[in-house]
Order: sequence, then structure tokens, then C-alpha cells
Amino acid sequence: MAAVVLPHQIHGSGPHRVLALHGWFADRGAYRSIWPYLNETDFTYAFVDFRGYGQAKQIPGEFTLAEAAGDVLALADELGWAEFSLVGHSMGGKAAAAVLAEAPHRVRKIVGISPVPASGVPFDDQAWALFSSAPEQAGSRRAIIDLTTGNRLSGRWLDQMVAASFEAAAVDAFAAYLPDWARHDFHERIVGDPTPVLAIAGEHDPALSADALRATWGQWHPNARVEVLTNAGHYAADEVPVALVSLVENFLAE
Repeated sequence: MAAVVLPHQIHGSGPHRVLALHGWFADRGAYRSIWPYLNETDFTYAFVDFRGYGQAKQIPGEFTLAEAAGDVLALADELGWAEFSLVGHSMGGKAAAAVLAEAPHRVRKIVGISPVPASGVPFDDQAWALFSSAPEQAGSRRAIIDLTTGNRLSGRWLDQMVAASFEAAAVDAFAAYLPDWARHDFHERIVGDPTPVLAIAGEHDPALSADALRATWGQWHPNARVEVLTNAGHYAADEVPVALVSLVENFLAE
């Protein structure tokens, strides 16, 4: 299917251009908690909705990260951005790796926030059953969010996250992305790539821990480093927005 120019939201007007890619449970609104704190003088951010999400909810597609990468590159072309950095949360981290695989010469830096690696995520049978039921079942979505934030956050916040996830994504798209981000492995395409990478692990995220990121992102990229955000789980943009923006922008500015 031909690439499309994805719906997006621009923040800032600075010379360092950044494409921000969301995760499985949210559209570009995943980043809304950090928007007030962005450095809009030095950076221009484009926050993107993938097919099946947000303003792109009605756009048909295969709902794979290879397709998403093509769409992200089409957006960069539309914006006139020959070179850019990428910020990706969770599934969006793997989408950033897919963009790198397609166009390494265009990517300045990558920041992954609890980023799924290009190899996917290993699941045991119980975990796969939980994630596979999440497209249709609110209780499964709530359990996943609670688990990946360390079973420590308020029930009201969990309920709001679940409700927002149903609003953000078409159920068929949400279901289709799962096997692609979880099981498709293309890491051999990016092994050894020298692009500077910052992989951020939440202290309370058992799924994509610092050790898991060091064994994947940290092993594959010679210029990668892993940082741990304290008092955060899988959703650092919601949990510790100021600390996250500071870490991301300090790295991008290096």
C-alpha cells in the first residue's frame, strides 16, 4: 500500500527537527503531558498519528511498522526535512528503528522511551494471552498498564488510560499492530548502525527494563547508551514529564 502523509501536530520552530512516534496504547496525545515543557526555540517537533490512530483512525492499511516507517518518511518529505531525529515510545521505538533501517542517512539521533527493540518482545503463553485479548477487553488493557508501571499507580489514572486507548485507536488496527511489534524481527538490518541512540528505561517497567534495553539497543548500536528514569514505569511522559523532557532534550542537544 502506498505511503501516506500522516496527520501530525507541530510544536516549535527550531533548527533541530524531531519526529515523535507514539506507542500501542495511544495516539500522538501520548505526549501531551510534555508539550508545555518543550524547548520550542532549538527544536521543531512533529507529533505523528500512525494509521488506525487519532486523526488517522480511518486511514486503511496493513498496520505494520514497516508501513509506518514509510509513512513517517513521506511526512518528513512533505515537511521538507532531509534530516531529523526520532523520539519513539514503546511500539514507536520499534517504528523509529524501522525508519532507521529504511533511511539511515536521514536520521540524526534516536531516543527510545521504553522502546520495543527491533527484534520484538518475548512473551510466554500467559502474557501472550493477556496481550492478545487487549484489543477487545478493557480489563486486559488495564492489567497491562498496571503491570508495566509496577502496580503502583492510582486506579483512576489506570481507568483514564484505558478509556483514552479505546478512543485513540481503531480496534482492528490495534489488534493488527500487536504481532508486528511483538514478534517481527528485523534487528539484523540495524546492527552496527552508528547513529547515536538513547534508550530510556523506566525504573518500574518490568517488561522493557534497563537490562533488556542493554541486551538489544545497547548491543546493536555502538553509539547507544541506556538511562534509567527513577519514579517511572512504562509511561514516563505521564509519570515524570519534566524529567523526561530534560533527559531527551539534553541528549538531542549534545
